[in-house]
Amino acid sequence: MPRKRKTSPIENVIDVVAMLPWWGGVAIAVFGYLVLHRLATPAAITAVRPGQMGNLIAQTMIAGFATAGQYIVPLLGLIGAAISFFRRKQRVALVTDVAQAQSTDALDGMSGREFEMLVGEAFRLQGYKVIETGGGGADGSIDLILVKGTEKFWSSASSG
Repeated sequence: MPRKRKTSPIENVIDVVAMLPWWGGVAIAVFGYLVLHRLATPAAITAVRPGQMGNLIAQTMIAGFATAGQYIVPLLGLIGAAISFFRRKQRVALVTDVAQAQSTDALDGMSGREFEMLVGEAFRLQGYKVIETGGGGADGSIDLILVKGTEKFWSSASSG
């Protein structure tokens, strides 16, 4: 079984955002910027009275993190949205190619990952909510969770 490559926290955030619809990543970017920009704008500092130094330090630290975050969070949201958009287009193209194929050769040339993407998209077209869990099995597959109403199904490509 191949080892899973190590990822950074930033890559993990982008992967989570990429699982959302593309507009979800855009919403995270806009909302993140608006909230963090508001926190990054420091209030006017007046004379500090005894006992308020802790509050001043906390406000300064929050403003400092928010200043960087107001650019980092939207960037991560937009990168995740772009990946989500690209993956969606890739799935639609895969379904279109298979639907227009004259024979079953279209399925024969597919990798296991492409086949599971095709299966997931077929279930989406039938009204299921499809969650791709990122499998990580020996075949490099994506595991699927299918939800429709109160029913829940999952496929797992385990390698014995």
